[in-house]
Amino acid sequence: MSLRAALPPGLDMDLLLTLDALLAEQNITHAAQRLGISQPAMSARLTRLRQVFGDRLFVAAPSGRGVVPTPRALALRPMLGDVLRGIADLLTPATFEPSTSQRTFVVALHDNPALMLGSDLVNRLRVQAPQVRVRFALPDMQALPAQLEQGEVDVFVGLSDVAEHGWVGRTLFTDTFLTAQRKGHPRGGRKLSLPAFCAAAHLVVSSTGDPFSGFVDTALAKLGRCRHVVMSTESYATAPALVANTDLLCTLPGRLLRRFDASLDLFAPPLALPKVTISAYWHPRSRDDAASVWFRDQLFQAAGVTTR
Repeated sequence: MSLRAALPPGLDMDLLLTLDALLAEQNITHAAQRLGISQPAMSARLTRLRQVFGDRLFVAAPSGRGVVPTPRALALRPMLGDVLRGIADLLTPATFEPSTSQRTFVVALHDNPALMLGSDLVNRLRVQAPQVRVRFALPDMQALPAQLEQGEVDVFVGLSDVAEHGWVGRTLFTDTFLTAQRKGHPRGGRKLSLPAFCAAAHLVVSSTGDPFSGFVDTALAKLGRCRHVVMSTESYATAPALVANTDLLCTLPGRLLRRFDASLDLFAPPLALPKVTISAYWHPRSRDDAASVWFRDQLFQAAGVTTR
């Protein structure tokens, strides 16, 4: 039997509260005052209750003061308490306690933002929520919309040009590019000139298109110049180590390269390059979820964003 079929017609929250008040007060006037309604309104509700349950429920007390519950009304009391407590629990806003939560949060992102945010984020989580786990997963852009909608991924971190129109987003940071070389590079520590930049051997990080050409080469071409790219990798994570152990130069977001400045010298590139903006995106379904709101706040603060 379905729940809808089991519920008698006419039963509503007002009647449940009326029955509860009458059981507690055993006095129509006092029960009406408890609910903030008039005595005639209370009498009308009692009439409806009798119709719904097919029982008088309350009869006048022999003393003339108040009413006495029938056996049917007394049998309803424990079940009514369970129902009202269940409704109260149902309507209680969901809360999230980081210190005891064992939830796993999933962030879809490439290794570039993972390197920029990962350590700061996990350090925050370890202090505030020692049992919470976080998983970084490479985004499958074809599957990602469904994964966010179904809650399989909590947040996507990446560029705005791949975000779906319906997602909710917020900028994490905007970064400028720097050029890196190893400590003790034969070039020395001189400021990079455009001729020196073009003459040097370069490493490029590229996962799409021509693996040996990127946005830097596009900017150089507008100046009628080109550079010497001798190595390409798809991984931002491997680039700093490769540069630190070769004479190659590599131009990457400054926020990433500064994490490796113990083994790298960093310079402003000798040409104008566009800034890169990294944002966080999530599905509207999780906008008000307490756990999701908390996790996004940790992500924002790891990125240096003031939370709202």
